[in-house]
Amino acid sequence: MNTVSPSNKVVGQRAAEILTLMQAHPAYERLRTSSMKYSTCWATFTGYPTISQWSLERDAQPLLVEALRVLALKAAVFELTAGDEAAAELLVPAPIDEMIHAVLAQFTVMTTLQADLGVTFPHATELERFTYTRGCDTDALYSAAGWGEQPLRYWLDAAEVNRRLGILNRHYGEAGIGRDGASHDIDFDTLAPAAG
Repeated sequence: MNTVSPSNKVVGQRAAEILTLMQAHPAYERLRTSSMKYSTCWATFTGYPTISQWSLERDAQPLLVEALRVLALKAAVFELTAGDEAAAELLVPAPIDEMIHAVLAQFTVMTTLQADLGVTFPHATELERFTYTRGCDTDALYSAAGWGEQPLRYWLDAAEVNRRLGILNRHYGEAGIGRDGASHDIDFDTLAPAAG
């Protein structure tokens, strides 16, 4: 991420305002429920599974809270830097980034929110970097927004995510799934359906 020009306090205050506006919008409930439903379709092998003892029932709601906070931060940075996408592409942990994708997949609702609130929620995949570390600019902005402590269950350093991916890939390999879920050797045509 480029160094953010506006002060952390200004960005944090604006992000808090944006999140409050989102939550007050009539489309917010639809965004909340549809994003959590979509997470079952979007799940990859490298985001949500890096959470220890991951459970959709337990973790979807807190992850949504974190994703919306990050989207508000990104929108504030984008607005306060006159549309600098590189500056707005904040470093975030893989599980939260995955939920951000689930939220942004709610295209109609997000388009409505952007139009009604006069806010852009930027997301540029080509600018994403999975190098989040505790204490980076994102953490300072989060703190300045007044949202308290980040839940460390989801705010995982890149080094910890990589360690966990190593463990997951060993397990995936045992099931015939290639590195990071990018391939598998399961031949569905030769397997009988499970009894049941």
